[in-house]
Amino acid sequence: MDGAHGSFKTIALTMAIPLAGLAIFFFWNWLHDGVTPKEAATEVVKVTTRQQARAVSAPASATTTTATNAEPLPEHPLKPLPAVRPRVSGGIVLIIDDLGFEGQPLERVMALDPNVNCSILPNSSRAAATAALLHSRGFELLCHLPMEPQGRERPGRDAVLTSMSDEEIERVTRLNVDAIPHARGVNNHMGSRATTDRRVMESVLRALPEGMYFIDSRTAGSSVAATISREMGVPTATRHVFLDDVQTEAFVRRQVAELAAVAEKKGVAIGIGHPHAVTLRVLEEELPALRARGLRLIRASEVVQ
Repeated sequence: MDGAHGSFKTIALTMAIPLAGLAIFFFWNWLHDGVTPKEAATEVVKVTTRQQARAVSAPASATTTTATNAEPLPEHPLKPLPAVRPRVSGGIVLIIDDLGFEGQPLERVMALDPNVNCSILPNSSRAAATAALLHSRGFELLCHLPMEPQGRERPGRDAVLTSMSDEEIERVTRLNVDAIPHARGVNNHMGSRATTDRRVMESVLRALPEGMYFIDSRTAGSSVAATISREMGVPTATRHVFLDDVQTEAFVRRQVAELAAVAEKKGVAIGIGHPHAVTLRVLEEELPALRARGLRLIRASEVVQ
């Protein structure tokens, strides 16, 4: 009897020690975290249950991923990045400005290359007829938007002026663009004052039809036209070389050489010229040599970003 009683006491003592330890553990947590022993015990059960549920529902392949590498999937997939235009190598954008007047040598302009870009003054006497002819021959057209210069030169009727309100600028911009049917883009005619004015450029760009680009002719070194175009999401590019500020053969030839050098260095170069006899003559002579060097004429719409 005494042996059996001793065995019972031993078993009871063995069970009491871990129970006492557990009670002390819960009491300690309650003192430090404000959690009652009952809440702590319940939480242990909840955690265990959640772990068991995840283990049952997880696919077999999930067991190969460690907890430190696991990341929650986003609620919505990321939008794809916009397509990036492939870089053109060895391309020259040649823009012939100031088209749209009676007696201009359009046939010589068109004979230069199928990818010559033709910029027509909307306030010229034959703007619509010139646009119709060039478009029918497959040439890319620009509206040569008249804008206010710094000096006393006159940009012509319906020019964008810094004295205009935002509404007036938008109205004359739309009027000019509408005067050139089939125009894919715009470049400024004069504009050394207007293109340096942020408010003016924002109004001009706001008025452009969706998808139309803006080439900054960069008649002023402080022009903000291209910068604001990028900020507003309007495709844009900037002129590198003027071909015929001085209308002599030596000057134009030197400028064509500079245009080719920029194209070979940067991959793309934008040059602006006019339908002067000397300009056309030099281009007729130099373009075959440029093609032999691997340089080709491309359309402005291919390079705007």
